[in-house]
This record gives sequence, C-alpha cells and structure tokens, in this order.
Amino acid sequence: MTSKLSIRTATLIAAFATTALIATAQTAPAPKRDLTGIWDPGRLGIGANGARANPSDGKHDLPFTPKGLAAMAKNKTSNGPNQVSAAEENDPAHYCDPQGFPRQNLFELRMIQIVQQPIQTTILYTYDRLWRSIWTDGRALAKDPDPRWFGYSTGKWKDDFTFVVETNGLDERTWIDNAGRPHSEALKVTEEYHLVDRDTMEITMTIDDPEFYSKPWLALDKMQLKRVPPNTDLQDMICAPSEVNAYNKRHAAPGGSKK
Repeated sequence: MTSKLSIRTATLIAAFATTALIATAQTAPAPKRDLTGIWDPGRLGIGANGARANPSDGKHDLPFTPKGLAAMAKNKTSNGPNQVSAAEENDPAHYCDPQGFPRQNLFELRMIQIVQQPIQTTILYTYDRLWRSIWTDGRALAKDPDPRWFGYSTGKWKDDFTFVVETNGLDERTWIDNAGRPHSEALKVTEEYHLVDRDTMEITMTIDDPEFYSKPWLALDKMQLKRVPPNTDLQDMICAPSEVNAYNKRHAAPGGSKK
C-alpha cells in the first residue's frame, strides 16, 4: 500500500518537473535573425498619455525647439495634463485620418504579426488593420522622399538577435503620439527589435527631428512583447467614420448627451 508521504513526494516531484518544463519553454533560445510570428504587447501598447518612455504626465519634458513648441501649441488633445474637452480637441486620427508612423507603434499597439520575406519584412497591425513594408535588400533610405503616412523604411540586422529599422519621409500632418507631439518632414525614426529569447521581443524607438526637437529622444525603451500561438485570431479594430460621427454627435458636440 502506498503511503501518504510517498504520494506527496511523487506529487511534489511532478510539480517541480512541470515547473521546470515551463521555465525551459519560456527561456528557450531565440531563433537567429527571425522575428516571424504574432507578438502581443498587452496593456503596454495602449499609450493613452503618449510615448511610453516619455509620457505627457507633467514629469517628462521633451527638448522642443521654438518651432516645435509653436507646433505643439496648435495640437489640442483629449489626453494628458493639457487635455481639452472632446468638443475642442483636433486629433486628426479621431476623424479617421491614418494614425501614421510612429504613432502606430505608440498608441493602441495591439497584437502585430511579422512576416519575413527575401527582400522585405512586413508588419501587420491589428489596430486599423494595416501593414508596413520594411526593405531589407540593402538599399539606403530615400534622400528626398515624398511624404507618406507611414514613411519609407529600411531594415538590417545589427546582430543575430537585433533588427534595426530606419524610417523617414513621414507626413507632418500626423502626430507622433496620443499626447499630440508634433513632427516636421525632417523626422527620422529608429526602431530596434531585439529578441530576448524565443518568446520575448523588446522594442526600442528613438525620435530624431532636428527642426522640432533639439536632440533625439526615446519613445520606447525595451518595451516587451510576448509571442502568442500562430493560430491566434487577430480581431478587427477599425476607425469607421460612421461610428465616429455618431460618437461625436453624442459626446463631442457642445451640449451633446453624456450618456
């Protein structure tokens, strides 16, 4: 007859073995030069008060130039310490203009899917159901590109686990983040996607706009994303003008209903 002690011992051994297997799975080595998969930042990607590494919370002062400060004064946001009422704000994304880049990484960053191909890497975004193309064939950034909502991006591997992306040619009508930080057409964004292990990736992002900021500043600093199963169903998160108009009639218009 098996004793209670031996049963307990066997149970503990099984529990430790299971924990060890889970720990091993979580810390498996990262694949070399391969970001392929679906990645989830969780709540870290929401960014309601602006860039996660430098939010608009009254504690983080950005190095604005006079021109940058003047541009910032024109942006009226419904988030952060300088927020205005819904009727006064002028966030272009709230009218279903594209968020553009880099804001796509700094506000409502939900699950993304990365697809690597021979000469380009594609990032598919859940929010707004769109994609970015990053050229990886060795070409340089365009010297004088026509401005685009999501710019012109090139990427290369810094080492076996760090993919560096540079983006320029960004439309100055977009905001950098949800706090209304502005940018000029001189903006250049550098992203680093670093694989910590098989199931953990970190994103660091630097903003460099010499017209609006006297020095580069961090927007993301090693923000972690976790790999999710490949059969994960990415849901629609779309800015639909009809829904926005209905919301504005109810909440944003002066005297609108609060219900």
